[in-house]
Parts: sequence; C-alpha cells; structure tokens
Amino acid sequence: MPFPPKSKYMLALIIALVATGPISTDMYLPALPDIRDAFGVTTSGVQLTLSVFLFGLAFAQLILGPLSDKFGRRPVLLGGLALYFVASIACAMATTIEILILSRFLQAVGVCAGGVVGRAVVRDIHGPGEAARMLAYIASGIAVAPLVAPLIGGQLTLAFGWQSIFWAMAVIALVLFFITTSALGESNQWKKSDALNPKRFMRNYSLLIKDADYRSFVLASALNFSGLFAFISGASFVLIEGLGLDIETFGFAFGFVVVGFMVGAQISARFTKRIGLERMIEIGGRLAIISGFVGVMVQFIFPHSVFLVIIPMAVYLCSVGLILPNATAGAIAPHQDMAGAASALLGFVQMMMAAGAGIIVGKVHDGTPIPMMTVVAACGFLGWFFTKRKKANEA
Repeated sequence: MPFPPKSKYMLALIIALVATGPISTDMYLPALPDIRDAFGVTTSGVQLTLSVFLFGLAFAQLILGPLSDKFGRRPVLLGGLALYFVASIACAMATTIEILILSRFLQAVGVCAGGVVGRAVVRDIHGPGEAARMLAYIASGIAVAPLVAPLIGGQLTLAFGWQSIFWAMAVIALVLFFITTSALGESNQWKKSDALNPKRFMRNYSLLIKDADYRSFVLASALNFSGLFAFISGASFVLIEGLGLDIETFGFAFGFVVVGFMVGAQISARFTKRIGLERMIEIGGRLAIISGFVGVMVQFIFPHSVFLVIIPMAVYLCSVGLILPNATAGAIAPHQDMAGAASALLGFVQMMMAAGAGIIVGKVHDGTPIPMMTVVAACGFLGWFFTKRKKANEA
C-alpha cells in the first residue's frame, strides 16, 4: 500500500532514495588507498573511480529527468534501483581497475534516479511554496549518510576487505527496490508525452539555460558542491597518508566535517521561510569564501595539523547546507511543467563541475593538504562571485 504523499513515511523514503548517492560516494572513501594498492595504480588513477562516478551521475540525469516527466517518477526510479543493484555486484567482483571504473559508471547511472526523481517528487507533492523547506529537511536527513558511511566503510574494509563495501551497496539497492515497489505511488500528474522529443528536449533545456535566475541558482549550487567534492576526493589521501590517521579515525574526522553540513541544513530549514532563500544563499556564499580562504592560509602556518583541515572544512560544509537546498528549490520550483528536466540539468552541471574539481585534486595532490584546500577555496570564491554578480545585475 503506498505511503500518504505528505506523511513522515514518504519523507523517510525520499531521504533514503536520495541518500543512496552520498552513500555510494562516501562509503568506500576509507578503502581508496587499499583499492589503489590492490590494482597497482596511481592515486590519480584510483580517484577516477570517483570522478567517473560523477560523470555517470551527470549524463544520466539529463536522460532520467525527461524520462520521469514522460513516463512518471515510479518506473524510472525502479529501473534505476535495479541497475544500481547489478552494477554494485559488478563493482564487488571487479578484477581490474578498468572494470571497476566501468562498473562505477553504471552504478552512477542507476543510483542517480534516486536523486533526480526524489527532488522532482518533492516538487510534485509540496509545490513551489514548501519545496525549499522540505528539501532543507531532506538535506538534514541525508547528512546522516556521509556521517556514518565512511565509518561503516572503514569497518567493512578492515573486517572483510574493500569488496564488502560494494556488496553492502547491493543489499541497500535490493531493500529500497522492494520498499519502493509497494510504498511509492506515482506523483507526476503533469506527464508530458513529448518530453523525449528531441525538439522539446532541446527547447526545455534551452529555456532553462536562458533563464538568468535558473543559471544563478545552478552555478551557486554547482560551485559550492564542487568544493565539497574536492574534499571528498582528496580527504582519504590527505588525512590517512599525508597526516597519518588510521582508517577508523578517518571515519570520525570525516563525520565531524559532515556535522557542519547538518548544522547548515538545519539553519536553512528553520529560517529560510523567514528570511528568504536568496538571502540564505548569500549568507552561505560569504561563509564559503571565508572558510575556504582561512583553510588555505592556516596550512602554511601549521602544515601538519589534522584539526586545521577538518575545522575549516566543517565550516565550509555549513555553507553547503545553507546553499544547496535553497539553490535547488530556487532552480526547480518555478518550472512545474518540466521539474524533471530542471532537476536533471541542475544535477548535470553540479556533477560535471564536481568531477572536474576531483580530477584537479588528483592531479595536483602532493601529500599535503594545500592543493586540496586551495581547490576548495577557489570553488567557494567562484560560488560567492556568481551570487554577488546576480545581485549586481538586479540592482
């Protein structure tokens, strides 16, 4: 029997579906050095399993969004979960880094259905007025995933090896598939029969790109998220290899950073309705640039301090919690008739920029936190710059 659309059970299911993306990204972070050694590749080589995952998320969203606009949210979501299950098993059984990279790409295509369809379902159910507040609450719930995923991944790696992480992902996919089958009704009441028509396909994306407000929200979200992914991409190598943390302690350090995101998302959920989503994004942008700048500067003074990596990053993630749910709602809410496409294009830009940030971190990594923190700071500054530019153009 389907859950009532606005019930706490539906909210919990959407959180679980959207959280599969962060789980798939963060659970295997503690195992990256082990995976690198197992396949005999370089640090930048194993980081391709992260960047390719994001490329898969990016391109799949461009298709899955319009698919859900045409056929409905439910069938697209179930198909994605089925692919996620198969690809997770392929990751666990990979015998070369090339197979693992390809399997990660397919895993991303499947798992992204949870994110892009989940955001569209929120828009379907709650409408533009409540979408920002609900997305902030969902972001707070999702924050638990990156908080606990590295801890679980570290324990699985120590006890059973890195392959066990992907077996765990397969179990998650299977459980969510069966729950979604019985609990999620169809929320798309505005199905577009021509959503996949090439002309409409291009027209929708063209209209979105020409919308100055949409572009501003997308850039604020994508650049801020890219700073987060720069940290995700480099954290295990900086903290475990560069600064000497063991796998278990790394999980706790990563969790401390994620608490910053939870704080930001909670503030957003409580105060966005009162002060407005654009004001919240502006505050988040200022916090991002300050924390990014401080995070770089302290590395030149105290280059071997774990605390002076994780504390600025926790503050930066607070800015992510302020910006992401509000920028997402601001981008999607005005586009009721193509919410799937709006969500998909936002996710595409976000993931492509984040993948680029991850590749840069892998290329410039020198064993110290400075390259990683510099990329984070650059992303924070650019996000702040574009939000300021928008306001200047409106003045």
